[in-house]
Amino acid sequence: MRNRKNRVICGAVWMLTVLTLIQVQAQGQDSQWRGANRDGKYTDTGLLKSWPEGGPELILKKDGLANGYSSPIVYEGMIYISGKRQEEDVLTKLDMQGNILWETVYGKAWNQSYPETRNTPTIEDGRIYIMGGLGTVVCMDTEKGEFMWKVNTHEEQGGEFHRWGMAESLLLTDKAVISSPTGEQTAVVALDKKDGTLMWKSEPQGGVRSYVSPMLIEHNGTRMVLITSSEDILAVDPESGEVFWNIDLVTDYGFDGRRNNTNTPLFHNGEIFTTSGYNASAVMIKLSADGKSAEVKWSNDVMDTHHGGVVLLDGYIYGSNWLNNGNGNWVSLEWETGKVLYEEKWINKGSMIYADRLLYIMEEKTGHIGLLEPSPEGFKLISSFLPEGGTGPWWAHMTIYGKKLFMRHGSTLFVYDIAE
Repeated sequence: MRNRKNRVICGAVWMLTVLTLIQVQAQGQDSQWRGANRDGKYTDTGLLKSWPEGGPELILKKDGLANGYSSPIVYEGMIYISGKRQEEDVLTKLDMQGNILWETVYGKAWNQSYPETRNTPTIEDGRIYIMGGLGTVVCMDTEKGEFMWKVNTHEEQGGEFHRWGMAESLLLTDKAVISSPTGEQTAVVALDKKDGTLMWKSEPQGGVRSYVSPMLIEHNGTRMVLITSSEDILAVDPESGEVFWNIDLVTDYGFDGRRNNTNTPLFHNGEIFTTSGYNASAVMIKLSADGKSAEVKWSNDVMDTHHGGVVLLDGYIYGSNWLNNGNGNWVSLEWETGKVLYEEKWINKGSMIYADRLLYIMEEKTGHIGLLEPSPEGFKLISSFLPEGGTGPWWAHMTIYGKKLFMRHGSTLFVYDIAE
């Protein structure tokens, strides 16, 4: 009996250790723009299925941070958030009590229209990778925020800015940091993660930088990086930079001249969905069997998501659309056909993420946050509340780590306990 009991206890300890390791690994994978796969889905479970009046418990509100639209990131129990102070981009590390552990200037901020910082850090193996508003790629250590290397790929590779600069959150592959300083010299480059040396650069493809972060996908054994410029979406080999295919988003699916592409694409079952605002059509792209060619499957002119991101669940796409700069509705499309399942009003357009079978939405005008049941049958709002604090539009995308909801409004960080 004693041996059996010991085996049970040892088994329980072993299971707890495994679960802890899984949680830590998941946290590390999630420590980048829009979650582990950049698709807006976060891995936490055991979350509240509705909120009390006034919203979930606010456990941290931190004012006075550098101003920005980038997302808060959590890595090994610490919060990392970028922002703009005067003319410089800074990265701040905080503990869960809101104490600032360090703050490092990592580049010059974008200095023209809408100059607030919007580049979210990517963190892996104790290293932070982030891009400054004028194109400097930086690697820093998480412990002290000290530089390990920095390279201005935008200047070195002749990159060209779009009208609002850029909003690129760097992508990591096995060996490389991927960035897209689009212009006449190249569309995308790979830097060695260890020292920032150039590993490869692709052939130029036209257009200039958009506001879309690179994305790594795999289809039938072919790995590819998706890059979106102001004119095209293209796929490149992550090992060599070879361009597999390129689809023009302007000629048939734009509005007038270059597109203001803003949203990370969705990938599922050999197909890629991309959308942007200002009446530009959303496009579904179908890959060939080997992934090295592609064609448009369908387009849709209802879901022109401004910059709030989209989420795919059970064969349906969810997001918001653009009616004008101050207005938009919430929309669902069928993945297979592009059929509009609903278009409904809730205050205004905004951003969206997902966790534990529910959608989290934040409208951008007043900052109302909603908990939404994903359903193709209509907009099913479960709960909502209105945070108080911060300034400017509510454009930063929310994140979820450790059963906590993180969001920022300008220079203010909010953290809510959403554990069930």
